[in-house]
Amino acid sequence: MMLWMKTEEMALGTMLERLRLVIQNVDEIMQQESSPLCAIDITPDLRKKFAFLLGGRGQNGSPIIVFPEFSAFGEIQEREFHNVLTYLTNVPSLSAAGVGFILVIDRRQDRWAAVKGTLLRIAGSFPGNLQLVLVLRPATLFQRTLSDILFKFNKDEFKMKVPVIMLSSVTELHSYIHQTQLTTELGGTQEYCHDKWISHRTDMEGFALVVKRTAQILQSFGTELAETELPNEIQATDNLLRSHTDKKDKMKEDLQVALGQGSRLLESINEPVVRDPDHNMNQDELENLATVQRLLSQLDESERACDEFWGTHQAKLEQCLQLRHFEHNFREMRCLLDQVAERLTAFSEVGINPAHADHIFRELNSHEERVLEVLDEAQALAREGDELIQSSHYAEDSIQPKCSELRAVSKELSSTLRARKDHLLRAMELHHNLERAAKWCDDGLYLLASQPVDKCQSHEGAESALQEMECYLDTAGQNKLTDLSAIYSDYETVLNQDFRDQVEKVFQKQVSMQEMFEKRMVSLKKLAAKQTRPVQPVAPRPEAFIKSPLSSPAKRVLEKSCSEGDSVNGVSCRTVEGQLQSNRSTSLSEEDENLAILRKHVMNELLETERGYVEELHCVLQGYASEMDNPAMASLMPTPLQNKKDVLFGNMPEIYTFHKRTFLRELEEYQDCPELVGRCFLQRMTDLQIYEKYCQNKPRSESLWRQCSDCTFFQECQKKLEHKLGLDSYLLKPVQRITKYQLLLKELLKYSKGCEGSEALQEALTSILGILKAVNDSMHLIAITGYDGHLGDLGRLLMQGSFSVWTEHKKGHAKVKDMARFKPMQRHLFLHEKALLFCKRREENGEGYEKAPSYSFKQSLSMSAVGITENAKGDHKKFEVWCNSREEVYIVQAPTTEVKTTWVNEIRKVLTTQLEAYRASQQRPSDGLFQDPPTAGGPVSLGSFRRGERSMKVKGEPSSPDANSSPKTKDEAVTSPTLDRAAVAKKRFTLQGFSNFKGSPTSPDHKTKRHEIKSDPTPFGFKGWTKGSLSLDANEENDGYSSTEEPLTSDPEDEGGKKLCAGKYTVVSDYEKCSAQDLSVKNGETVQLIKEGEDGQWFVKNLKTKQEVWVAAANLYTLIGESTSCQSLTSSEGSGSGNLSTSSSCCETNTSSSDIKP
Repeated sequence: MMLWMKTEEMALGTMLERLRLVIQNVDEIMQQESSPLCAIDITPDLRKKFAFLLGGRGQNGSPIIVFPEFSAFGEIQEREFHNVLTYLTNVPSLSAAGVGFILVIDRRQDRWAAVKGTLLRIAGSFPGNLQLVLVLRPATLFQRTLSDILFKFNKDEFKMKVPVIMLSSVTELHSYIHQTQLTTELGGTQEYCHDKWISHRTDMEGFALVVKRTAQILQSFGTELAETELPNEIQATDNLLRSHTDKKDKMKEDLQVALGQGSRLLESINEPVVRDPDHNMNQDELENLATVQRLLSQLDESERACDEFWGTHQAKLEQCLQLRHFEHNFREMRCLLDQVAERLTAFSEVGINPAHADHIFRELNSHEERVLEVLDEAQALAREGDELIQSSHYAEDSIQPKCSELRAVSKELSSTLRARKDHLLRAMELHHNLERAAKWCDDGLYLLASQPVDKCQSHEGAESALQEMECYLDTAGQNKLTDLSAIYSDYETVLNQDFRDQVEKVFQKQVSMQEMFEKRMVSLKKLAAKQTRPVQPVAPRPEAFIKSPLSSPAKRVLEKSCSEGDSVNGVSCRTVEGQLQSNRSTSLSEEDENLAILRKHVMNELLETERGYVEELHCVLQGYASEMDNPAMASLMPTPLQNKKDVLFGNMPEIYTFHKRTFLRELEEYQDCPELVGRCFLQRMTDLQIYEKYCQNKPRSESLWRQCSDCTFFQECQKKLEHKLGLDSYLLKPVQRITKYQLLLKELLKYSKGCEGSEALQEALTSILGILKAVNDSMHLIAITGYDGHLGDLGRLLMQGSFSVWTEHKKGHAKVKDMARFKPMQRHLFLHEKALLFCKRREENGEGYEKAPSYSFKQSLSMSAVGITENAKGDHKKFEVWCNSREEVYIVQAPTTEVKTTWVNEIRKVLTTQLEAYRASQQRPSDGLFQDPPTAGGPVSLGSFRRGERSMKVKGEPSSPDANSSPKTKDEAVTSPTLDRAAVAKKRFTLQGFSNFKGSPTSPDHKTKRHEIKSDPTPFGFKGWTKGSLSLDANEENDGYSSTEEPLTSDPEDEGGKKLCAGKYTVVSDYEKCSAQDLSVKNGETVQLIKEGEDGQWFVKNLKTKQEVWVAAANLYTLIGESTSCQSLTSSEGSGSGNLSTSSSCCETNTSSSDIKP
């Protein structure tokens, strides 16, 4: 770098010296040192033309200055006279001026006094050398004679050192100066234009000044560039290079302007020659031409000096920029190398089991690809540095150490990578050896446990068991650990304390198993050598060792033998019993150890999958969510995806933070005691409910993903992450994870029976299943459409499911069925704490979550106004939900008996809870009256009866001595599930079991017959549901009489053949309008269904009266009939049945005005 700095200093010095010479040469050319006057400074004086350079030369080359006739010569200021003569004497070249000037004074039209004054003024102030003074004396006789006489007498007054010759005519002048050197005024042939001469002199001097200033500016420019301190940042260096380049370009432009100016001046001087090739330039014109050419030459020299210096300076700046890029890349590469090196340190672990070690090795192999990429980039950067050095870069002493450092770090990193792989391979080898040894031991223990003790008591059984054990021991060579010291020596580099403990544990297990084998083989050999005993003790099978010893057949035989005082082949009963107890204890300890191993496996799977889950969430949030905020990626995002990060990812950041910072760390604390991990789940059960929010957002996320899945943004992010699967697979991970926990908890519970913490595991499993149910229920809840209100006001969702539903309406003593249809309605029921919702399930077309069903709200029943009948006749899977004194009955058929029982029990719990709440808040009034009834869904409170004389009693509740008792009837509500109701065909359960009698409850004439009792199951006699929720569907409002059979109804929406469509229909029943907005039609008229509107209404036109109104779809079924092009339905009231009719002579139907909506 020092050499380069010296080189630049030398280049700057060379340029400055060359430019100094240019300035000096310009001054010499323009003779600025001897006379600083310029034509532009004395232009007014020059334009007076009292003296001028003729441009000609004398015989010896003397310049000629002419003083023409000038009447006001005596009035010229001394300063003006001196400036003009000084300037004129400095115009010719120094060589010509050195010869001396010839003065031609033309005073032919003047007097002697003017001649004398001119000579005296010239003699006193002429600044140059004089060679000869020629005076054209006055032309008149008197003045000429006077001049001759006075000149002779006054000659000494002029004090001139050169001859002064008085001439009488121009002819005499020609004898001294050739006429070609004189102007026409003096009898010569030379052309002279004083204004042009002044213009040329002004232009030349201006051009010379431009050349001089250009050289000075270039000097300052070069000094500025050389003294500029080089920045340390890439952008600053690039900006500096651009700035200096712009300045250089501006200087080049100024140089081109100056060159243009000089060229134009040269053309102006050459103009006479161009105009007339035979024109001969005078000496002054030739000197002017030479002057301009010399100035142009100096300007070219300035440009060359600037270009040479700029080349050096530009190379320096470009190399500086290359250096800054190299240093920046070096710093980034150094960070990358440090990162991969730091990441490599994480692979110093040897794993806790073979699966863990394999996982670490796979991660190392994956990281190896990244390491090799970084190493290749480092080598490429080092080669780039070498190329800079080879190109004679000025910072070679800075680049060389960095290249060496890159190569050294890369070599060290490669060595570390190889060492890590070898280290892991050795650890994996030892892990697999331990795994084989442990499995061999487990298989051996299983073999011992699986050998039936009763069969081993025989000679053949013992021989068979011995042979089986010997065959198993023959497999020890490839599975057995040989020597601990050899293992410690061979695997010294990978054995940490935990690994060493693991080796010792497996080795100890192997030793224990071998000792058990030896003891068993010794016993079997003894048994094989003995004769068959008449009585054989029967040991329990391995799977039955947890049973009581008293239940064992061998124990009973042993006790019997001992009670009779016998011995078995010389072995006392106590000895045999002790052996059985010892075998049983051994089996129990082996089973406990096996279960502990299984629990350990499940726990390891839980931790490994949890770590992987956290890592996957981190990758998704960093690789996708963060990139959505990256301005560099904004151009790749489609418009629908912008500002939709919260929709796409939901609360995944919250889930990641919880698992990363809290749940994973707490799970790891239970690694050595997996049977207690249920406590961790119970402590964090509230936090795990965040998954409900994620699952509720999943349909929106899925929809957005399908809309934008093919965009370049996701493809680029997936490419950067090197993921084989798309983002949608990772967005499903939280849903999969929350369902995975219950499976792992089930496995742990399976292997932890009787262990400490099993209760917590069971409770955690129940809670997780509850969360899953809540998540599933919430997914169904958000799919409900058309409900006018807030679902949160209905209380907690208890159950939901699909059922077949029939409805039954009762008016007075008659039963009415809707449209007399026998096909059930398919309804999805949602049981809340305060209401029961009936919805219609609608399957959606699409994929994924968009294929999930939606639910159209149809009906809502307040739980404070609901009663149930547990058994409905005809099917043991049916139950009834009713209200309004059974005026509205909903027969619900469950898919299975178990589902029905679960729902009935849950509804009973809700009603019982409400009843208990009522009892707690009940206050008995003395007058038998009650307060105002509560609103639907509100808290249960006492309300007034429609008949003040009624009394109440709830079955199963003791009557108060103060209350009026009423006789029990067979239709009273049953609230106790423990009572025997086998003889009753139906069970009814309601919040209040009040019975309403027409007469006095104490009347002796009253008979408790079923048809004489009108039950009012609604709480305290009021209706707890609104008018707007009286029917399950819009077309289910028409009531009709039913037969004695069980009333069954169907949903018109489920009968595709009877669905209304636009077209013309024939009316089959008359209807007279009650208001101006009602439709008035008669039997046989034709109506046209034009279009379907909202809320199930149709825009209908009477083609006869041209009347157009909106009519509810439910009412159209009773008005329109069949024709050749469409079908019609007869009114269930008019015909008495629900059959299709082709006749228009059915009974008229009078529909109330409330049935037809405008």
